[in-house]
Amino acid sequence: GKRKRLSTSVMYDSDESEDSDILVRKVSVKRHCIIDDDESSEKQEPDKTCPTEDVSTNRKQKVLAKLKELARQSTARRSCSSANCEDSNSEAEIEEEPLYQLPLTPSEGSETDSGSMKDFIVDNDDDGDDNDNTEHVKSENQPHQKQPNPSNSELLAQYIPQLSRCDHYVHFKRIVKAFLINAIDGTFLSSLYDGTRQKKYAQDMLLSLHYLDDRFIQPRLENLICRSRWKDRYKERVDCYPDVRISLKNTKNMSCQACEMKRCCKFNVLLSGRLYNSKTLEVDDFMSDDKQVLKVGVVCANRTRVYHNLKHFKYKLYMGCSSVAELDGVEDEPVKDTVERLFSHLEESGWIQERYNNLEDYMEDADNFQEEK
Repeated sequence: GKRKRLSTSVMYDSDESEDSDILVRKVSVKRHCIIDDDESSEKQEPDKTCPTEDVSTNRKQKVLAKLKELARQSTARRSCSSANCEDSNSEAEIEEEPLYQLPLTPSEGSETDSGSMKDFIVDNDDDGDDNDNTEHVKSENQPHQKQPNPSNSELLAQYIPQLSRCDHYVHFKRIVKAFLINAIDGTFLSSLYDGTRQKKYAQDMLLSLHYLDDRFIQPRLENLICRSRWKDRYKERVDCYPDVRISLKNTKNMSCQACEMKRCCKFNVLLSGRLYNSKTLEVDDFMSDDKQVLKVGVVCANRTRVYHNLKHFKYKLYMGCSSVAELDGVEDEPVKDTVERLFSHLEESGWIQERYNNLEDYMEDADNFQEEK
């Protein structure tokens, strides 16, 4: 490197004596081959007397040139949208490489990129060469495509009540048969719910009973209640009494006994009947003659009719089956044969279909009931 001559400096002697004012001339020693670190190394000429530094400098310059070339190539590759992720990874690898490690040559880098993109790019033009890649990509995409399951229709028919009328009617006929059995053997329904009976026909009947409650009746009852301003006390009364009679009486401007709002009340709601268990349908004789008379408005009266028809439909259906079993005069016959004979008679006469049509009408009334204003 260039030699830099240091100028002499005049300074005071560092003697601690305060009286010493003699100027002392100090000259710094000249040093050979001193390199100025503050100046850029690119502006300095290599020292011919230092071959090791010359080789190191040339090597660094070559490495920097290759790094710049690779950075330029990676920038060009980044413009291709199909290789965004791969280019970003290659740039990160180049930036993290130390100076003493030679990077990949452009040919090696291109081979690496093309190899890494084989799993993502499928050439549709070359059918012969890329059949394996195409089949590989299709096989990877196959899990995302839902194949039709033959059992889906059966599951939908079982859990979606609006799917098929035939399935609904099958459930309904099972319920009628279960009610006929319970009319003869009063412990049948309770043994179904407590899990005593495990045969297939009993499990099918229990499924249909749950289907009637959970799919047909209960959702519509909840919808009627959530849209109303009924008080809890009025709802409990309608739930407890299986018989209702709504009649038009003298009009009064008063607080409706259903919603407790000022209304033009002109309907009387007469609630009566014995309390019963909603599952086993066992009747409680406590206060069997109790009655309730309530004065309501027109909207609450209509809602009471629709709600009561659905709420107590199952009980009314059971009472009808019990009446048929009581009128049967055949004795000393197995329960199974009696039930099959009564069921066939009810089905042939249209009694079962008539009750099922009533249920559909009640559900339609609940679905079409307008929200109270």
